[in-house]
Amino acid sequence: MTNTAMIRTVVGIIGNIISLGLFLSPIPTFVKIVKQKSVADFKPDPYLATLLNCAVWVFYGMPFVHPDSTLVWTINGAGFIIESAYTVIFILYSPGSKRRRIFIVLAVEAAFFAVVVLVNMLAFHTTKTRTLVVGIICIVFNILMYASPLTVMKMVIKTKSVKYMPFYLSLANFCNGIVWLIYALLKFDINILLPNGLGALSGLVQLILYATFYKTTRWEDDDDDQKSRSEVQLSNVSNGLGAISGLVQLIPYKNHQLG
Repeated sequence: MTNTAMIRTVVGIIGNIISLGLFLSPIPTFVKIVKQKSVADFKPDPYLATLLNCAVWVFYGMPFVHPDSTLVWTINGAGFIIESAYTVIFILYSPGSKRRRIFIVLAVEAAFFAVVVLVNMLAFHTTKTRTLVVGIICIVFNILMYASPLTVMKMVIKTKSVKYMPFYLSLANFCNGIVWLIYALLKFDINILLPNGLGALSGLVQLILYATFYKTTRWEDDDDDQKSRSEVQLSNVSNGLGAISGLVQLIPYKNHQLG
């Protein structure tokens, strides 16, 4: 029992490190936004979605919802702070119309999160019931997140090119899913296991596609495509329990949780 708990802790720490790397992967793009003082054509949707996703997972990891989940709320708490910083940058450097839309989305997300918290704390009085309800919400969010790369996978098959599917990002997503899958199995947690099992499968398919179409990819004009690759990284942050790299990511792959 003790050895299993220790192994689970170590695996969770590794998962935290990988997930943190996924959360931080868009930094070069945001440095560019700050230097240019403009968000250009970049979209805030993935970060706004990931922000809510992290908030829900932080709530899930609280001892009064799902005990013994410290490593769940720590990484998602870090993800929430990082995604908040990205959102602030978007607000600062977006035109008026886009800025208003961001504030509207934030208001809706805050209201949704408040409802989730209030309903669970007032209507349900056991950690088992709270885990069930919040866990279902988290699973739905994460499945939507992990489904987002389907767009790029379709494009890879159609064009026989992996130019817009960064290898290291696909590898990180695969490793992230595997680590949190193991974490969930060591002390069975279906709410973490199911979405990360799908995430690991998604990452594996991406790696297979990369190996299959690498030789048929034309790599010229890489400089012109730098922006597209950056948006891929921006939109694919998903944290294992759901944020290494957001909810329904509306930017195609071309374009991080633990759970």
